Amino acid sequence: MDNPVPPPSAGSGPRRRDRHGRGMRGPVAPPQVPLSASRAEVFADLVQDSVERLERRWPQLAEIDFLVLEVPQPEGAQDDLTGFSDDAVPLGGTISAGDGRPARVVIYRRPVEIRTKSRDERAVLVHEVVVEQVAELLGLTPETVDPGYGED
Repeated sequence: MDNPVPPPSAGSGPRRRDRHGRGMRGPVAPPQVPLSASRAEVFADLVQDSVERLERRWPQLAEIDFLVLEVPQPEGAQDDLTGFSDDAVPLGGTISAGDGRPARVVIYRRPVEIRTKSRDERAVLVHEVVVEQVAELLGLTPETVDPGYGED
């Protein structure tokens, strides 16, 4: 019997699957459309939108760093899970200014995403978390930071 498939050449590098001779697949969507943004990028945009809303009322927020992290780190534990407690997982946190670095507000992406079902719900929850953390950092009530806080 003749073998119609030629043996793979030894020095040709990794084999790419291209069944129909059309070449490698390109991106699903061009970079300028929202479909091409990752979930992390979309979440960071929601945080930035919320910060920009608050900066109009509180210009001193420009001096605060706003960070997005995936999940909170366990308190007091580096390599094991002994630092977790039975309390709820935090959605955000604050780090006071010190040692030449500005104050920071941290929003945890995965806990927020898990608690929401749609983009609109996520945007509302992100704004509430940002308002709560800014209020804690400034020593004010959330209603003082954003008069529309809790009106949903």
